[in-house]
Amino acid sequence: MASALSWSASFVKYLLFGFNFVFAVTGIILLSVGLTVQGAYHGYKDILDSGFYSVPSLLIAIGSIIFFIAFFGCCGAIKENYCMTLTFSILLILVFILELSAGISGYVLRNQTSKLVSDGLKSTMKEYENSTEIAKIWDEIQMDYQCCGVNSPKDWIEVLHNDTNDGLPISCCKPETGIIGNRECNLKMTDKVYQNGCVVEFGNFVQAHAVSLGAAGIVLAFIQFIGIFFACFIAKQIRDRQWLAA
Repeated sequence: MASALSWSASFVKYLLFGFNFVFAVTGIILLSVGLTVQGAYHGYKDILDSGFYSVPSLLIAIGSIIFFIAFFGCCGAIKENYCMTLTFSILLILVFILELSAGISGYVLRNQTSKLVSDGLKSTMKEYENSTEIAKIWDEIQMDYQCCGVNSPKDWIEVLHNDTNDGLPISCCKPETGIIGNRECNLKMTDKVYQNGCVVEFGNFVQAHAVSLGAAGIVLAFIQFIGIFFACFIAKQIRDRQWLAA
């Protein structure tokens, strides 16, 4: 019975050591996802809600911390050090909570994407003629996502005060109508103007990345949960063995 218990503890010990390698890989994945999404959102800070930046930043922080935590797991498992293994278990629980929180936040952002993007676009649209930076962002969004206005091209008429000629930003028109220097773009050019609003086209892009944040956080959180089980089991085995030795 004792030898079976010892073999079981030894097996789980090396399994935990192997898990730490996987644990370190999850840290790299979290860093990659966080950096990728943060890079994708780069340049839209004046339009997107701060929540779209806080979640990837959290994943980046968690990914960095994981390498530090993995040290306790490896040393605690191989050296059979109760304090280090217990510390690893506690830190794993904290990481599990943080990852689960990041995952849930990602899915909450996904559900709120339409409203948050709409609010951001509407508030910055009014600054199009007064801010070069805002104008550049809007032009890039409309050209890259082939959209015009928040919900439709008509949104620009009141903003640009072009009630007489129905003028639109040149970025609202398809490239074949001319180069950017050509200011000929208006509502009457129905076959040349992008008809979809940016809240849909740009919103789909933002939403897709919010989903990737949520999925990464939740999936990897459950992987950490397995590690918590192993770490707690090893800590218990080490403690019981030390009590018997005493």
